[in-house]
Amino acid sequence: QVQLLESGGGSVQAGGSLRLSCAVSKYPTGSYCLAWFRQGPGKQREGFAVIDGEGRTTHADSVTGRFTLSQDNAKNTLYLQMNSLEPADTATYYCAGSWSYTCKPMEDIRDRDFGYWGQGTQVTVSS
Repeated sequence: QVQLLESGGGSVQAGGSLRLSCAVSKYPTGSYCLAWFRQGPGKQREGFAVIDGEGRTTHADSVTGRFTLSQDNAKNTLYLQMNSLEPADTATYYCAGSWSYTCKPMEDIRDRDFGYWGQGTQVTVSS
């Protein structure tokens, strides 16, 4: 059973930074796609950063230049460094995994394609 566990959320002021972590209990041996999603108040859950089994990352335009996804394979951990946070970034953040498939283009990333999910961690940005 694969488990994902996020940590690192909290409350910050606009312009601040946070780093989220996602511990993955077991990485697959073949292709995979790991992603960060978020769901703000009254909004649909959206994917905004992905990494595939080759270590290639893609970020949505809304976070490019501010957020950086990375992973430490030795620690089975996915990270999300978030800088220059804005009130619009307030959301519950989830990491998700899709085993056996590489990542689709960012515009085609959908939560229904991911079978493994963490419980979410709350990020609140105040102005």
